[in-house]
Amino acid sequence: MNFRRFIATLGTLALAATAFADSSATPPRLPGKVAFDQKLDAQVPLDLMFRDEHGAVVRLDKYITGKKPVVLNFMYFTCPMLCNMVQEGTTNVLGQLPFTVGEEFDVITVSIDPRDKPATALEMKERYVRRYGKMSAAAGWHFLTGHETAIKGLASAVGFDYAYDLQTNQFAHAAGIIVLTPKGRVSRYFFGTEYKARDLRLGLVEASANRIGGTSEQLLLLCYHYDPATGKYTRTAMTFVRAGGVATMLALSGFIIVMVRRDRRTPPTADGESSSSRGTHRS
Repeated sequence: MNFRRFIATLGTLALAATAFADSSATPPRLPGKVAFDQKLDAQVPLDLMFRDEHGAVVRLDKYITGKKPVVLNFMYFTCPMLCNMVQEGTTNVLGQLPFTVGEEFDVITVSIDPRDKPATALEMKERYVRRYGKMSAAAGWHFLTGHETAIKGLASAVGFDYAYDLQTNQFAHAAGIIVLTPKGRVSRYFFGTEYKARDLRLGLVEASANRIGGTSEQLLLLCYHYDPATGKYTRTAMTFVRAGGVATMLALSGFIIVMVRRDRRTPPTADGESSSSRGTHRS
């Protein structure tokens, strides 16, 4: 009997362990759709109304003016973890760029919680501008709050799906940042909480229609292409082959042009030979 009880106890423990493993591997239930649906080339509605960090009512086109690309991200100010990670990752990568916020591009951070107030937005702005290390960036980094209709209008336009969990009083949302063209069209997505400076640098150059950056950025764009599946720029061998072919053709063309011009500049002799090709003979 003791042996049977021992076997039964082992079986019960095994079932309990299996049940625990199954439950721990089961993904948590989300309060709604939470995703980052890529909507490349989608137009952001520029007539949406928000409040800036000083409480003034502003239209989105105040910050998307057609002159500079924009980095857009979402957060809410009472977020216990993920939003802070996204903001830290964003601030870190901005500090690694050869461009400066407010000069070559702007940043817009929008709260997805309609209960957030401009006063808290101002605190957030001051915190992250200080961490960025360039106080002049305050003119180009905007922290916006707004009505739920405006927030969802902007989030829906760029494919940022989030949901409010009533039980935890928190928002479930994805992590990432978006690059907009100067006219407010979705250009690139970068997912996660940490971003490569090279990827964001190339994204901004492309979004600006090559109006920012220099020769090095243009060469990098030739060597890399954007992969929407990963939200990263990946090296492409075909581009290297094409670039090598173009370089070879340019070199050959240059050589031919130089030789033709050289022959034209050399005067012919009486017997039809150029003076450079005729040898000198002594008796």
